[in-house]
Amino acid sequence: MQKENLLLVWTNGDIEVANNFPLLYSSVVLDRNYWKTAHLMLWGPSILLVKNHNFIKEKIIHILSTGVKMSACIVCVDDYGAKEELEKLGIEITHTGELLTNALKDPSFSVLTI
Repeated sequence: MQKENLLLVWTNGDIEVANNFPLLYSSVVLDRNYWKTAHLMLWGPSILLVKNHNFIKEKIIHILSTGVKMSACIVCVDDYGAKEELEKLGIEITHTGELLTNALKDPSFSVLTI
């Protein structure tokens, strides 16, 4: 089975890392037909970057407009008080461990963590 689906798990809270890898790659991954589907999962400190930086919010809106799906860890969102900001952006707030586990077990998925 060919890997056609990407789950990108973004856990890093460094703004330079965020800008130059998960946000950049996610913004082009579907338009360039690198993958059939793509999902950017926010977990841990990445949620704070989205909550606290307007230019990252703008990038998130653009990424979502390309068809990339997005979710955030409900426990982390609650810990960081970021529910309102992420919901406004259209990010699904959920128990991300289930999606991560399913993707890790699914041979059609590649899982990349940054």
